[in-house]
Amino acid sequence: MKIHEREIDENNYPFIIGELSANHGGQIDRAKRSIKEAAKTGISAVKIQTYTPDTMTINCNKPDFFVSDGIWAGRTLYELYSEAFTPFEWHEELFDYAKKIGIKLFSTPFDETAVDLLETLNAPAYKIASFEITDLQLIRYIAKTHKPMFISTGMASETEIEQAVKTIRQSTDADILLFHCISSYPTATKDANLNNIKWLKNKFGVQVGLSDHTTDNISALTAIGLGAVAIEKHFKLDNEDCGPDSTFSLTTTELKKLVDECNLAWEARGKQGLNRAEAEKQNMVFRRSLYFVNDLTAGDKITQNDIKRIRPGYGIEPKYYDEIIGKVLKKDAARGEPVSFEHFQIKK
Repeated sequence: MKIHEREIDENNYPFIIGELSANHGGQIDRAKRSIKEAAKTGISAVKIQTYTPDTMTINCNKPDFFVSDGIWAGRTLYELYSEAFTPFEWHEELFDYAKKIGIKLFSTPFDETAVDLLETLNAPAYKIASFEITDLQLIRYIAKTHKPMFISTGMASETEIEQAVKTIRQSTDADILLFHCISSYPTATKDANLNNIKWLKNKFGVQVGLSDHTTDNISALTAIGLGAVAIEKHFKLDNEDCGPDSTFSLTTTELKKLVDECNLAWEARGKQGLNRAEAEKQNMVFRRSLYFVNDLTAGDKITQNDIKRIRPGYGIEPKYYDEIIGKVLKKDAARGEPVSFEHFQIKK
């Protein structure tokens, strides 16, 4: 998978997305400062969300439209989205600003009008939110842009994921990345179920990442170890209460720690196969090897009392111990001298 010239795969550092979401607090200046500070952390991209309250729901006080539990309990959907949305009028300025400071910016569109707006801004990729994975009409519309697509799989069944992927494949050969996701805000680390990363990769044959709603870095780091090539995490400028998502968002300081630790986790994973680290070579001398523990002269026959398997590792390997016992020295040897093949008529 590639966004502009950035390859997203297991051979490259993880693609880390900072999700601004509603954490601009209704202030475009705060949104811009958030993007600027996030860019300093080393993340790969910042993501926003593109919708209005009226493209998400209707203004209705019937019970169906109230959030019944969780951190947004008691609020109507319309009220929630009215606080959280990023106005369409901000988008051009935010995209221009991100380009100016050299950070990739893209978005999650929630209806066709949002896609149309983002296309005018040359958005480099699109994200499908977990709650929209069953909106095949929207997915089809986005797929026709032929841009890379990130899809969160929170709440989705195997059939629903298959339908989403199939819908994209019928319209484009654009790259797809599936995000394993638990749509709980925040997500308890014990509920992260990260083995789904391997299952998604094997089942659908695409790159896989983690859209992480936990409040620590454990899940993200574990995901990298399991082969995730991308991490998405909500962030905020600081600890100020800045919107409905702020309680499960990292500060930009914490975001930098996430980036650094994910990069280290990727480095620690290494390559497949038995590949020894260069750093180990200097310690090879502390392996066991064979040493003479008595002073001996040419013609002596070696007994078990004459050699030992000890550290350091300058002598021949311990596996030759049984072969050496009973051999006749062809030259003198001193206590503390490493055993070599030259002491005997033995070919290595």
